[in-house]
Order: sequence, then structure tokens, then C-alpha cells
Amino acid sequence: MTGPVSLRLNQIPADPGGSSGGREDLASSPAEKRAAARAVEDHIEPDTRTAGDWADGETDSAVKEFGPKDGHGWLASGSLKKAHKTWGEQVQNLMNRLAAEKAALRGTNSLLQNTDFGVDAGLRESSNLDGY
Repeated sequence: MTGPVSLRLNQIPADPGGSSGGREDLASSPAEKRAAARAVEDHIEPDTRTAGDWADGETDSAVKEFGPKDGHGWLASGSLKKAHKTWGEQVQNLMNRLAAEKAALRGTNSLLQNTDFGVDAGLRESSNLDGY
């Protein structure tokens, strides 16, 4: 006697409304990925660089103002300079990450297509058993 078949998934099933449970703003088509990469290149990277340059100028001015004059200065000058160095490294890491994400968006379609071609070529290989 056999009972009903049971299936257990290790994920949350899609809601009844038909949503796949994914993010609505996820760029998934080739055109959306190109547009996202273009937005990173045309807006996000330049705007981040501009903001970083502005902060560099403002921070340098503050360091000079708090710095030693006539042998006296504020301790905040050195601390501000050290914090600015750390912040600059974080901005550089962000710029590197943006560049990597842009490259990934542009490379995903060719990567997936090349994988498909590789699988197809592997499936079409002849076998030693084909002659039997």
C-alpha cells in the first residue's frame, strides 16, 4: 500500500500572487544590467568621486585651522587627519567595489552564454560507446 507523496523544499514557496520571492528592483534582463552598469559609470562613480574630493578639501582646511600656529595647536588636528586617512581608504574601497560591480553587471551575460556554449559542446561530444 502506498501513501501520498510528500515533498519538502528547503526554501519558502512563492506567494500565491505569483511573485518569485525575489527583489522587485533586481536587474535581471541584459538591458537592465547594461542600464545599471551605465548608471554606476555615469552617475554613482562620478558623484562619489566628487563628494570625496569636496570632503578632502574641507577636511584639509579644518586640519590646517586646528593645526599648530606659533607652536600651539589643537589635538583635534592630528585626530582629524588620522580619521580622514581612514575615511579616504574606505572611499577607495567603495570606488573599487563599484568598479567591480559594474564589471560584473557587464560580464554576467557573456559568462552565462559561454557556460551554455560549454555545456552544449560537452553534450555533443561523441562517446566510445557510440559505435556499439
